[in-house]
Amino acid sequence: MAWACKIVFGVPLIVALVICKWRKRHSSMYENIENYLEQNHLAPIRYSYKEIKKMTEGFKEKLGEGGFGSVFKAKLRSGPSVAIKMLGKAKGNGQDFINEVATIGRIHHQNVVQLIGFCVSGSKRALLYEFMSNGSLDKLIFSKEGSVQLSYEKIYNISVGVARGIAYLHHGCEMKILHFDIKPHNILLDENFIPKISDFGLAKLYPVENSIVTVTAARGTIGYMAPELFYNNIGGISHKADVYSFGMLLMEMASKRKNLNPHADRSSQIYFPFWIYDRIREEEDIDIQDLTEEEKKIAKKMIIVALWCIQLKPNNRPSMNRVVEMLEGNIEDLKIPPESTLYPDEMSTDDDQTINSEFTDTFS
Repeated sequence: MAWACKIVFGVPLIVALVICKWRKRHSSMYENIENYLEQNHLAPIRYSYKEIKKMTEGFKEKLGEGGFGSVFKAKLRSGPSVAIKMLGKAKGNGQDFINEVATIGRIHHQNVVQLIGFCVSGSKRALLYEFMSNGSLDKLIFSKEGSVQLSYEKIYNISVGVARGIAYLHHGCEMKILHFDIKPHNILLDENFIPKISDFGLAKLYPVENSIVTVTAARGTIGYMAPELFYNNIGGISHKADVYSFGMLLMEMASKRKNLNPHADRSSQIYFPFWIYDRIREEEDIDIQDLTEEEKKIAKKMIIVALWCIQLKPNNRPSMNRVVEMLEGNIEDLKIPPESTLYPDEMSTDDDQTINSEFTDTFS
């Protein structure tokens, strides 16, 4: 009988304690967000969840979704359309949400998406952005037949805009902002195809005078992540990590294909940067599509800049300010960089000296 009483009264008590603990932990997480927003008088407008629901007409039109949650089209009372990102389950103490509001809330630049408002209501968290009618870049550069086709001139202009946006994050703010997730999916295009960098959930701020930033774990998307995030022996983590990601993005924009293509006809074409490097070095035609001579010139310039950006060692990559200059300059002024490698142990001392020599000549 005593055991039965213990079971009857003990189990509900344990369940109640677990629930209380869970609620306490989650309420402290949302309190952290609330406190941060109150202490930092940020420009974005705060909306209630009821207002969010009304603006989206009950979350009627979904624009997309990902690991972060879902994005819905909505309309402000004043008229303009906005994109509302409803965030999924918060990680840790809500740092991903705080990161996004903290970084993007203070930025005003033509090539960075504007944060209009936010919502924190219990476990509900949302971010309101300006609506980008042409969606994300990945849908256009990897488009299938029948969808929107971007001219090479437009692709080039988009690449310059993205480079300017990243340069602003690195060199134009009071604090250096590392994005850590530059990729086609996070580049949004407005009605005039002006690119804007979005998704600052992984961003990190640090003082301008600091060259190296401390990161406890690798962050970003495989295929765009800089090698120093995996290998400690090639250099510290800095703004050059974003330069590498931009290089991988730029290569995909120039080729209108993903860098890694397991379905390529020849094994040498599986990893596009290696394949195209040989063609550029031998001054062969860039056999990407049926390009005019002018388009080949644009594509070649973008690829040479991309090859500099994806150098293995961070110190051998240009700054984003220099990347903008290279993209806007004459192709005749660009030197072809030494061939890059995938892994640190593939690089010999001689290779390293060659790169340093070429880098000094090109960027001094």
